[in-house]
Amino acid sequence: MIILPHLVKGMRDRTALEIYRRNYIISTIQSIYACYGFEPLETPALESRATLTGKYGAEGEQLIFSVLKSGDFTKEVEQKIPLTDYKRIKPYITDKGLRYDLTVPLVRYIAANQQLLTFPFRRYQIQPVWRADRPQKGRYREFLQCDTDIIGSSSLLCEAEILKLIYDILVKLGLQHFCIKINHRGILTAISGAEASSEREKIFCTTVDKLEKIGLEKTIATLSSKGFSEQSLQLLTSFSDPKGGNMPLLAQLDHTIGCTASGAKAIGELTEVITQAGRLGLPDGCWAIQPTLARGLAYYTGMVIEITIKDSQIGSIGGGGRYDQLGSLFGIENLCGIGFSFGIDRLYDSMESQGLFNGISASVTDILLINMDAKAESQLLALLSRLRTYGFKAEVYPDRTKLKRQFVYADKKKIPFVVIVGEEELSTNCYSLKNMQTGLQNSYNWPELCQALETSLNIK
Repeated sequence: MIILPHLVKGMRDRTALEIYRRNYIISTIQSIYACYGFEPLETPALESRATLTGKYGAEGEQLIFSVLKSGDFTKEVEQKIPLTDYKRIKPYITDKGLRYDLTVPLVRYIAANQQLLTFPFRRYQIQPVWRADRPQKGRYREFLQCDTDIIGSSSLLCEAEILKLIYDILVKLGLQHFCIKINHRGILTAISGAEASSEREKIFCTTVDKLEKIGLEKTIATLSSKGFSEQSLQLLTSFSDPKGGNMPLLAQLDHTIGCTASGAKAIGELTEVITQAGRLGLPDGCWAIQPTLARGLAYYTGMVIEITIKDSQIGSIGGGGRYDQLGSLFGIENLCGIGFSFGIDRLYDSMESQGLFNGISASVTDILLINMDAKAESQLLALLSRLRTYGFKAEVYPDRTKLKRQFVYADKKKIPFVVIVGEEELSTNCYSLKNMQTGLQNSYNWPELCQALETSLNIK
């Protein structure tokens, strides 16, 4: 039977060019992480079901890719539950799943290794995660996340550092028209008029989290049907599209909800974070307070962060926030932290749409050695070895064939230079170097060839 080649929906093959570009993004981010003192960590693709469940809320739970147990598990199940009862049967047929995010595995790692770690623990992690989501533009079932967290400190300086870190990365990558949106869960709590962490507050935040998808009118109607006060609805409406800048907005928030305990705490903390971030060099124009921003509802407890790009259809390219209670899920009390995650695939798509990959090489090979003459084979291979020893990225065309065909190969692979060793070159002990972009061709001895290549390839 012939199997037609096809991709699973939400998955992607990546070409060499895409990998070069993605590696550029990753290396740029890693260089900035190093400047901030973050160290790398990796965790397994598979986590136990006990680790994954109960951490992401009802909607997130449905998006976990479960992995079937090995062996014949149906005999035990048939005796207890009908095979048609999917929800009840699931725990019996699966005991593990693919990583949904990098935060829960991080906390699991800390819980298992806390005696070996130095706190505050500053780590970054760049690994794929999987979600059984509906594929669409900018949303994939497998994607690369890039997380950074500071664990074990309640200092608001950590929030300020994360904001500046985000800014430095986006600027270094060259992204334009981005906005770092910030909010505090306490502001949503105060607007809702409910007790913090109460079921009613969760209902309010969950509904507000869908505001961009369903619009203000439907959001207000939904909240009204759930019995939220007219005052809460009016406050939400007034803050849904804030005008006039960040500091006037903070003053307005202080005037309207600053009298509540959660509102006063949130406004005070946001003010302090903004002040400290400014001292670290965060410009005023790159961030905005968004009082209706709600994300990470299952575990964020303080400031929340989201990055968007103006007029982009991709959605947010990253998000994060403060969490103070996640450790309790693994038996650790008072484990606080602040973290942020970039979606590398969305960063890639955003950079591509802004034309930011134009200067990135489409080929790893710098030099192609032309293979035409059997007499030149020994010298050709010796030259190939010598070029690689000196650090040049070189390859030889394996078949002796027409010159045109080898030039076409070099052109398609975007190889900038070819070296020709023919009868004339053998007799003069020189090498012909052709620039594939300009078409210029010159003859050099070995030291001159090295110098010409180093200069052209900007190798120091």
